[in-house]
Amino acid sequence: MRVFVYILIDTLLTRKTKMNQSQHPSQLPAMTSKLDIAKNWLPRYTGMPIDQFGDYVLLTNFSNYVTEFAEQFNCDIHGVGRPMQAATNNAGLTIVNFGIGSPNAATIMDLLGARMPDGVLFLGKCGGLKDSTEIGHFVLPTAAIRGEGTSDDYFPPEVPALPSFKLHKFVSDRIVEKDMEYRTGVVYTTNRRVWEHDKKFRGKLKRMTALAIDMETATVFIVGHHNQISRGALLLVSDVPMTPEGVKTEASDQAVTKNYAKMHLQIGIEAMTQIGTQGEPIKHFTY
Repeated sequence: MRVFVYILIDTLLTRKTKMNQSQHPSQLPAMTSKLDIAKNWLPRYTGMPIDQFGDYVLLTNFSNYVTEFAEQFNCDIHGVGRPMQAATNNAGLTIVNFGIGSPNAATIMDLLGARMPDGVLFLGKCGGLKDSTEIGHFVLPTAAIRGEGTSDDYFPPEVPALPSFKLHKFVSDRIVEKDMEYRTGVVYTTNRRVWEHDKKFRGKLKRMTALAIDMETATVFIVGHHNQISRGALLLVSDVPMTPEGVKTEASDQAVTKNYAKMHLQIGIEAMTQIGTQGEPIKHFTY
């Protein structure tokens, strides 16, 4: 009988505690600043506490990159079933799959303001627009054309979308060490995913003289600049969509993933692991 009473009291106390914790929305602390929101939303979107994010971050669009990273370093994947998935290895390097498109790119670059990492490298895929950008090549963008619209909410259109030079220089050195080729040039970032049939749009791309096209790079650069986060991008050419036979298909994308994705990820891992100890200090200057 006495044991039953103890259990009953414990149950009632537990329920009372949960009721106290489940405050009415009007009683919850107000999130009045961008930092308040970011600190609340970064764990909510990724399922990973802020203090588990490392000093350097890899961003990607692909769940298999996060899976490969977690298997390589035997670390947990957070955020399964949430909008974004994240993992951090013992060296303090974090990878985040934020999804596809410029709004998602802006979201993660804003939310990382809760952690303020020392550097962020985006590992994405792109379509090659020049004869010199073949499938399997890597592209280190020197700049990105802001054709996506999202970045207009952060800066006027006259502000260029640029990477952090020292970060890109360090990534470049890692690629050269592996005796691999890469291209540099301007990338066009768009919100349009299905454009390959549109002759007018293809003509616009030719007039822009862009090296490649993607859906996130300009946004990563601009929002990183806005939030004073050092940033870069290493893109993998996955298709050559200016011709009908070069448009990406499921089969061709699987072949690119099989042949090049592991090297793409590995270069990012090595660069962002070593930059903290071997690279030049990266500073973001305000004026």
